[in-house]
Amino acid sequence: MPKVMESGAGVNRRHHRGRRSGPTLSEINVIPLVDVMLVLLIIFMVAAPMLQRGVELKLPQSRRTEEISSERIFVDVPKSFRQDGRVFLGKESIGIKVLAERLRQQMVNRNDKQVFLRGDAELQVQNLIDVLDQLKEAGVANVGIVTELPER
Repeated sequence: MPKVMESGAGVNRRHHRGRRSGPTLSEINVIPLVDVMLVLLIIFMVAAPMLQRGVELKLPQSRRTEEISSERIFVDVPKSFRQDGRVFLGKESIGIKVLAERLRQQMVNRNDKQVFLRGDAELQVQNLIDVLDQLKEAGVANVGIVTELPER
């Protein structure tokens, strides 16, 4: 239990206004910094997958689809191809007019002259034929059309 002292009986009544009587703290408190960094890390881990957007395609379905195992060149033809005439070579959006030249540049050092075409299921056949013509003009030997298995 704390001691209770009488007022005025031997108590030194000096007041130190504005002064600290304890030692000064000259170290940086790292715990709040670590907390902030962990929160930022979690925010970036959650936000990073949202930043990587691809092309939204609804692929046609096929019962005899095989898995593609090695690194290949993909040309994606989205549903918006009818309006803007743009395709995706990998993740890069390019116009149909420059597709042949870009493919030639990518295939200079490759042995296999094979490209995989992923077209939206709602495209007209003529749109895919236009893209196939550009692929043949680029010197592509084989074109694979990518489909997906039907849902059961």
